[in-house]
Amino acid sequence: MGLLIIGTIGYIIIDNYKPVNAFYMTVITIATVGYGEVEPLSTAGKIFTSFLIITSFGTFAYAVSAITKFVIDGEFNQFYKNKKLTSAIDKLSDHVIICGYGRNGRQAAQILKKHDKRFVVVENNDKITTTVSHKFADLVLNGDGTQDETLLKAGILRAKALITTLPIDADNLFIVLTARNLNSKLTIISRASDDGSDAKLKIAGANNVIMPDKVGGAHMASLVMKPDVMEFVDYITAQGGDNNNLEEITFDRINDVLKNKTLKELEIRNKSGANIIGFKTATGEYIVNPSADTKIIPHSKIFVLGTPEQIRKLNLILAE
Repeated sequence: MGLLIIGTIGYIIIDNYKPVNAFYMTVITIATVGYGEVEPLSTAGKIFTSFLIITSFGTFAYAVSAITKFVIDGEFNQFYKNKKLTSAIDKLSDHVIICGYGRNGRQAAQILKKHDKRFVVVENNDKITTTVSHKFADLVLNGDGTQDETLLKAGILRAKALITTLPIDADNLFIVLTARNLNSKLTIISRASDDGSDAKLKIAGANNVIMPDKVGGAHMASLVMKPDVMEFVDYITAQGGDNNNLEEITFDRINDVLKNKTLKELEIRNKSGANIIGFKTATGEYIVNPSADTKIIPHSKIFVLGTPEQIRKLNLILAE
């Protein structure tokens, strides 16, 4: 466009071309189509025409070089990948966001993958993200999880939970604050390394704080004292994958007809074969092997143990 304007004005000034002829002469010169001159050119006009031809060739060569670089250097592929990622995340809801893909992040992803739970990984280190090969490898976002725009790209407004596993507690604290501000209903689970950080993270908005060193040490000690019990617990919880036999049932999941009833009135054992092994009160107190007179009230939970088939049958009964 710039060459067209310069050429048109140049021919008008140098050889007194009419505007239409000047524009036409500029077009056929830049396009190098080989048509004859519209009007005789002066020496200055010939020099100006040569300048236009050389400039147009240079512009064309630069455009070809830029396009080639865009494609060969992977910029086009990266653009396409980012567009595909954004489109895939926009379709997600009730998913989990994992901030940090170190050892803890990979472990969390592995468990979620076993249960076919959709998740988005947010990792700032592109060397790590390029090595991701899990089932949902197309949902890996390279960015800083402490930034609002990154969490929004990860779909935090539609997410069910966020797990932050960064090695620095201050970064986890910042992510918790940001995530809680963006989504007040989000379940947030954070890692903590230093003593005292867990309390600060909970104040910031984390629902649960995990200290891997303490949990790992306690688990290893328990394996020494009660190895079979611990292996059984691991089996019936999340690490069992599709064989998950332990289910938590919230008040909201129960049919309105069954709400505010006692455990005896639910008849879970008789109707499904599953067993109630625990209860969480509305105030957060845990009761092992609750009595049959315990009532299901708002904000309470029931913990049920059974075979996969019994659990499926129970969910159907409670939803009727």
